[in-house]
Amino acid sequence: MAAGLILQFQGVGEQEYDAVNSQLTFDPRTGAGDWPAGLQSHCAGASGDGWIVTEIWDSKEAQAAFMAASLGPALSGMPAPSVVWFDIVASQHRH
Repeated sequence: MAAGLILQFQGVGEQEYDAVNSQLTFDPRTGAGDWPAGLQSHCAGASGDGWIVTEIWDSKEAQAAFMAASLGPALSGMPAPSVVWFDIVASQHRH
């Protein structure tokens, strides 16, 4: 079963989001590059007091591998986000 992830960053905005993404091997805005193994979906945007990222992963283990290899180092110096995991029971993507 796929795993959903919500990361909520307080006091973080688009500038910080772009700075983190500049250190990764893919561009979430365009879809270009080498996406991490197991990442099915990525959405991000401003909230009332920060930034929210939602993702769908094949598994928590796939996200943990990406966190250890790439995302964790890119987030260095950022405030720790609140983290919510949930089991995906339905997912649709309309374009």
